[in-house]
Amino acid sequence: MTASTLRQKLEEALRPEAIEIIDHSAAHAGHYGNQGGGGHFNVTIVADAFEGKSLVQRHQMVYRALGDMMKAEIHALGINALTPTENNTGNS
Repeated sequence: MTASTLRQKLEEALRPEAIEIIDHSAAHAGHYGNQGGGGHFNVTIVADAFEGKSLVQRHQMVYRALGDMMKAEIHALGINALTPTENNTGNS
C-alpha cells in the first residue's frame, strides 16, 4: 500500500515522465534503526519540474510531495531525481 501511495503522491505533485519505485522494506524489517516499521524505498523519478534545480532542491521537492509519509510510513528513501535530458544522456 505504501509504495502505491508514494507513487500517487509523486505523480500528482511532479507529473513525472518516468518513475520507478523499489521497495526494500522486507530486507530491513525489524533492524535496530527500523523499529517503527517504516518502509525502505529507492525512487528514480524523471520530471521536467527538476529542470534548473539543484540536487538539494530536487530532494526537497520530493520530500514536500510525500509530506507526512516521511514522518511515519517511510523510514529510508533513496532519491535519484533527473530531468528528461539527464535521463536520456545517461542512457546513451
